[in-house]
Amino acid sequence: MNTLKILLIHGVGHTEANGTWDAEWQAAIRTAVGGIDAGVTFEFEKIPYDGHFAKAKLDAVVVAEALARLLASGVWHGIGDIFTSRGFGDDIRWTAGMVAQWAADEELRDSCNEALESMIRQFKPDVICAHSLGSLIAYDTFARKPDLIAGKTFITLGSQIGNPFVRSIFGGRIEPLKEASFWYHLFNDEDDVLTAGIDITADNFEQVTTFFDIPGYADHDPAEYLSHPNAINLVWRSIVNRRPATLSRSLSSLKKAAAKPKRRALLVGINGYPDPADRLEGCVNDVYLMSEVLQEQGFDPKDIRVVLNKRATADGIRERLEWLLEGARKDDQRFFFYSGHGAQLPGYGGREEVDHLDECLVPFDFDWSKEKAVTDDWFCRLYSQLPYDTNFTAVLDCCHSGGMTRNGSLKVRGLDPPDDIRHRSLKWDAKHGMWVQRELGLATKNLVDKGEKAHYLGSSGAERLLGRAVPLWSSAENYRKSTKAYGHSGPYTPILLEACCEGEYSYEYRHGVTSYGAFTYCLASILRKMRTDKKAPTFEMLIKAVTQRLKTLNYQQTPVLVCPKDKCSHIIPGK
Repeated sequence: MNTLKILLIHGVGHTEANGTWDAEWQAAIRTAVGGIDAGVTFEFEKIPYDGHFAKAKLDAVVVAEALARLLASGVWHGIGDIFTSRGFGDDIRWTAGMVAQWAADEELRDSCNEALESMIRQFKPDVICAHSLGSLIAYDTFARKPDLIAGKTFITLGSQIGNPFVRSIFGGRIEPLKEASFWYHLFNDEDDVLTAGIDITADNFEQVTTFFDIPGYADHDPAEYLSHPNAINLVWRSIVNRRPATLSRSLSSLKKAAAKPKRRALLVGINGYPDPADRLEGCVNDVYLMSEVLQEQGFDPKDIRVVLNKRATADGIRERLEWLLEGARKDDQRFFFYSGHGAQLPGYGGREEVDHLDECLVPFDFDWSKEKAVTDDWFCRLYSQLPYDTNFTAVLDCCHSGGMTRNGSLKVRGLDPPDDIRHRSLKWDAKHGMWVQRELGLATKNLVDKGEKAHYLGSSGAERLLGRAVPLWSSAENYRKSTKAYGHSGPYTPILLEACCEGEYSYEYRHGVTSYGAFTYCLASILRKMRTDKKAPTFEMLIKAVTQRLKTLNYQQTPVLVCPKDKCSHIIPGK
């Protein structure tokens, strides 16, 4: 290779003001490539776009709302408190405010895309390096006009593309760039500027870990990314040598993944919660019952992981969920079963106001914080990017409406919040002299169509229900528009079977002297009977039969099946 033509696209920060922002980029690239092949020469070009932001009408209300959602979606990176405490000043205007403005202003996005398209057609680069906000502009452009990235190498660094709020702009899903020669995503988990990893299954994509921790703030420096040893060895070496070393490595990993078991299951059961008042009796038995059924359906025992009681901590469940969904590909079966308590956490949005409820599973070490809960915000990051043709089923035998004991020995699988947590969702009605529920709904306003509301948002319109991927939606209208524009069907959602409707309770059942979940026991026995009768049960058939059985036995709970409509009639996988 004699000459390497590289287009540089900067990120947030009013970078163009000093006029020399690209000098450090060029130096880092020259040093990185020079250690591989000193004979390579370079042509660099950069694209200015700050002017588009300065000229665009800044609707402070719209941008502030987008900023609140952006920060709420990125609080796990530690930046939310910093920005919300400063207000919408000039520093925010040219940092997170730029991302929010870009997300809120469709005309601004279009003008940036046009500027990038013009530069690419004129300069004809071999490599496009896009940092931070620049990576959003680039991905948006390439996803809409794939010919612009055809045959070129795309490098994203310090990128917010995988951030849940940003993904909502793209219809809740990041798709591969099939026309690109290769896409490298440089990811540093220490980078605090709302960055996120990307989980894409494609032969021409690889996420490269580029860890660095600079004393001080952010760890967002583009030169550190571009000159990182992993970037040199895995990215620049492949580009300079014009050989698909990384592609070969990716294909090799694909073959290894294909050799792994096509079935995996994770079964979680918690009886022995620390507080004696919260303890259940049938959850461990549920796990063993479900393991029996899975093995009868063809699962190998070695592909079923079980975690019970004290070992079922928040970290323990998360770690095993990552194992469950790791490397899932076409036709693979992934199965998650949870038996224990459920709860709802009043959640703070980007404005530091309680504006939604997070539905969650209750681990052994649950303490009414997100850190010690398994919420859909976290779970969604795992399942939402799965290939559409993966079979992922989740069965949840719990409820989220509060816990109590009814009818003597019938235990309910849900927890009441302590009074300080409950206070977040209450207000004082001075007229009637009583405490009443606050009306929450800011976080999920207009997210889904009215007819779908019950399944996806709950009756109050504020819940983030497990398995629905609602945090990745911007609105019902924008969701439909974005999925069409970016050529996909939105985030992957699992086939979800739940023990009861919102507002109902999930009860335990005593089979003689042995306790089970009423839902789990009925589901297992009915599925076994259907298999014995050599029927080909669908998910819809199963949930209807379980509902009828519980009704016949006078259980006041109505199981729920939530999944894309075309999957309701799918035959339940077996041997």
